[in-house]
Amino acid sequence: MTVARPNIPLMRPLLPTAEALLPYLREIDDARWYSNFGPMVDRFEYRLASVLGLDIENLVCVASGTIGLTTCLRALDAPVGSYCLMPSWTFTASALAVKWSGMEPYFLDVDEASWMLNPDHVAQSIPEIDREIGAVMPVSAFGAPVGVEAWDKFRKDTGIPVVIDAAAGFDGAAFGAAPAMISLHATKVFGVGEGALIACRDLALAGRIRALSNFGFAGKRESELVGINAKISEYTAAVGMAALDRWPKTRAAFGVATERYQDAFADVQGIALAPGLARTNLRSTFNVRLVNSPATEFMAVLEAEGIATRQWWGLGCHRMPAFRETKRMPLPVTEALAASVVGLPFSQDMHTEQFLAVREASLRALNR
Repeated sequence: MTVARPNIPLMRPLLPTAEALLPYLREIDDARWYSNFGPMVDRFEYRLASVLGLDIENLVCVASGTIGLTTCLRALDAPVGSYCLMPSWTFTASALAVKWSGMEPYFLDVDEASWMLNPDHVAQSIPEIDREIGAVMPVSAFGAPVGVEAWDKFRKDTGIPVVIDAAAGFDGAAFGAAPAMISLHATKVFGVGEGALIACRDLALAGRIRALSNFGFAGKRESELVGINAKISEYTAAVGMAALDRWPKTRAAFGVATERYQDAFADVQGIALAPGLARTNLRSTFNVRLVNSPATEFMAVLEAEGIATRQWWGLGCHRMPAFRETKRMPLPVTEALAASVVGLPFSQDMHTEQFLAVREASLRALNR
């Protein structure tokens, strides 16, 4: 069977146009300040913090989500080789950041309902783990809200630091004492191309993360910490400023697209929508779980009809060559999700006919 070239793409990111960027680029030209916490970065971080309900001191922008997670983990000063408890059900960047931080991933299973780590279950697992635990990294399931209060309580009760990978979050995200990383990659709800923000209500920890992102400088031009260059440039901030200008339109468009998909699949038996999906908690991917159908067969039918699909997190990090020797507990829920979760086409400018085409193709795939 010849597979048609997809005519409904998986994703169509939409960043600010050249015209929208031009006023900010001219400001950079006039200032002749291109990096190193310039005025555009200052304004961008201030506006971001306002949108997210944070004080400016609680927010740090960095060059990518992966370097953001690595920097957060390094800020904990955990012993080299200690474990970071985390899900295997995540994008590989989460586990790679742990390795680059000097810790070792230790994979735990996720909750059936939320697709995320459960703090009570993690606490119950601690006595079974044979090495010092340096941190725990809960991962937001495709942008679903993370219970920051529960994780702050976990940190208080156990004394184990927490870093939250909320890469696919933004709208509706909550923040606590544990640092949370939100990706600003072009494929995310709020994108600037490459970049990320770190939000943390622990001011001392937020300050340490900022210093680590700038060669370990903390008030003077000397490395007081073993830092790295993770800063964003004025040009990245310019894209961010233009993206914030159009954020109300972007947010509304993603909200409409989310509701159209929810309506299209409301009466479809055999498909469950990803947890936490709501207009008040937007995300840039649309994932479903097949109740009784293998993901590979379902995807093959849609691809043959020109509808692109993807298993965004593959089969889990533990199945990847880089992590095959990584310690883990049994992962039955992760294995089940890996076999049944499919990402469908989704973008803020999808039109009604495309939603209906995906629905009809999905029905045919389920009924084969």
